[in-house]
Amino acid sequence: MVEVVMKCEQIFEIEKLRDRTGLFADRYEAGQVLSGLVRQLALQHPLVLAIPAGGVPVAVPLAEALNCRLDAAVVSKITLPWNTEAGYGAVAFDGSYLLNEAMIRAVGLDEADIAQGLEKTRAKVVRRVAALRKGRPMPDMTAREVIVVDDGLASGFTMYAAVAALRRAGAGELIVAVPTGHENSVRSLADKVEIVCCANIRSGPSFAVASAYRYWNDVSEAEAERVLLEFPET
Repeated sequence: MVEVVMKCEQIFEIEKLRDRTGLFADRYEAGQVLSGLVRQLALQHPLVLAIPAGGVPVAVPLAEALNCRLDAAVVSKITLPWNTEAGYGAVAFDGSYLLNEAMIRAVGLDEADIAQGLEKTRAKVVRRVAALRKGRPMPDMTAREVIVVDDGLASGFTMYAAVAALRRAGAGELIVAVPTGHENSVRSLADKVEIVCCANIRSGPSFAVASAYRYWNDVSEAEAERVLLEFPET
């Protein structure tokens, strides 16, 4: 049995993992740990949507454990021109976007920088939608528990954009499931969805998703496509 603590009736975590690093061998193992947490919710009609690319290998063991469909919700962060690891917003599969105005002011981005970043990220999202969804519409989400999965939650803007787009696409009950996340972002998201499952919640002034993993690598678009195509339909 996974040891959990529930806060505000919306946040589920594994209490013994709080504020620890180097917990998961890789994304697949992180997904296995996360699935133990999500299974305690006793969901009736779950649907797992992975945010590519890093969320896909996390979502696989979760969808396997729940014996449910695995699909993609394409969302991509808008990265700084000089640091592709840091994002100042995100673009979702429906073309919508969110911007982190505080970060934009802090780093001094001008309108041209923002416009260029938006254009580049929108093109990336369009390409990924074509590659990963193969022209298929988003699944019917009206009567299902939709579980949105990523490999971690830092600022939360990518997940915020995903949640807003999925609400517009018809999702009623939304569950965010991530192996690791910053406490502030977890709490903020809990106000926007029905449940947040985060196995490893961390606090403090600095946070890196990769610190929760012993092995960390970039997941390619081709790998995400292969995994999604090979996953059995349910």
